[in-house]
Amino acid sequence: MRLTRRAVTAGALAMLGSGTGAGSGLAQAKTTVSVQYPLGFIFDKVFAELKTEFEKTNPDITVKYLPAYKEYEDAAQTALRGAVTKQLPDVSLQAINLQRLFVDRKIAVELSPFIAKEQNWEGQGFAKSMMALSTYGDKPYGLAFAASTPIIYINDDLVTKAGGDPANFPTTWDGIFELSQKIAKLGDGTIGLFHSWAITGNWMWQALVYSHGGKMMSDDEKTVAFDQEPGRKSIALLGRMVREGGMPDLTPEASRAAFFSGKLGIWTESTSLLRVADEGVAGKFKWRTVRFPVPGPNAKLPTGGAAAMMFATDPAQQAAAWRFMTFITGAKGATIMVKGTGYMPPNSLPANDPAMLKNFYAEKPNHLTSLSQQPLMTAWYAFPGENNLKIIQAIKDRLQTVVDKSAAPEAALTAMSADVTKLLPK
Repeated sequence: MRLTRRAVTAGALAMLGSGTGAGSGLAQAKTTVSVQYPLGFIFDKVFAELKTEFEKTNPDITVKYLPAYKEYEDAAQTALRGAVTKQLPDVSLQAINLQRLFVDRKIAVELSPFIAKEQNWEGQGFAKSMMALSTYGDKPYGLAFAASTPIIYINDDLVTKAGGDPANFPTTWDGIFELSQKIAKLGDGTIGLFHSWAITGNWMWQALVYSHGGKMMSDDEKTVAFDQEPGRKSIALLGRMVREGGMPDLTPEASRAAFFSGKLGIWTESTSLLRVADEGVAGKFKWRTVRFPVPGPNAKLPTGGAAAMMFATDPAQQAAAWRFMTFITGAKGATIMVKGTGYMPPNSLPANDPAMLKNFYAEKPNHLTSLSQQPLMTAWYAFPGENNLKIIQAIKDRLQTVVDKSAAPEAALTAMSADVTKLLPK
């Protein structure tokens, strides 16, 4: 039988990838790993590069991407439906605060057996602090892929025209509101301030509460805690953003467009949009990032981002999925992810390595803002029970009433607390 050159080459690659060769039997067949991730406008380029680099060193595995989830809540809802229809991907990138849904429903695969087979796990850069983001009941169910904190993007040109100094940007909300009013007075459709309150998972609401020293729930997770004094200060602050800061009621997409076009002076957002902002601004004006205000005692900031979870049930698929998961969350994968987004690396090795991210950070000071907030990082809270997604929507709906001025802040908080209480496990 004649073999074409292409067939011979493919067979040789398969044998190399599987560790087989002459005299060791047939080459191992390729395994296809299905992967699904959210936020295509942020991650598409990154995952394309991750696939290319992974398959170079793992020729026995083909990575197949399913259509990107629109955002994190969509990612969770799509995966939950997939669990019912048995159409789950082998690897799913889920929001850090939504992993609990898949652990509680026994959809996510517990990762301890895979980690146990690794040599020097923590030495590979998988630090305990990052592993804690995906640990439930003392067991790991995910690998942190991308981490973020809320930061402030500022248009240097507008701040300067308004009489401010970008290099000495206000560190308090009072100072920010004062500057925002001056920027808005520049006219020509200029917006002084926009706080991205509608970000997935109530992340920016949690940021306000945590930055005032508060928390979402009681320690025993039986009662709401965001309606206490830190929460009252936070909802009042959101109201002040509208009244004093002149914040309009915009969609996240509209706020991005306003900043990129040079019409928005002060914009609170995730560090994840740094690459998108670079491309969106495209040199039209000077901009920078600054730290998020933390007015309260014992202030914290929620750690946003995504984690890779294993949904594969077949042992062979699990083995291949594990190799992909450890690649994209390892030192090389984290380097690719950071350079292509703005997120912080979940892996501890690249930041101080000149061959990875050390020189990149020296050239990209905007990326250092979030890193400087690492001591403030705390968990992005996941509400207990099966109504997690409904709770997220209930909170968002009440925040909307403050932003559109249909409810007073204190009344909105009272209603929010009642809504969430009804949805908690009994």
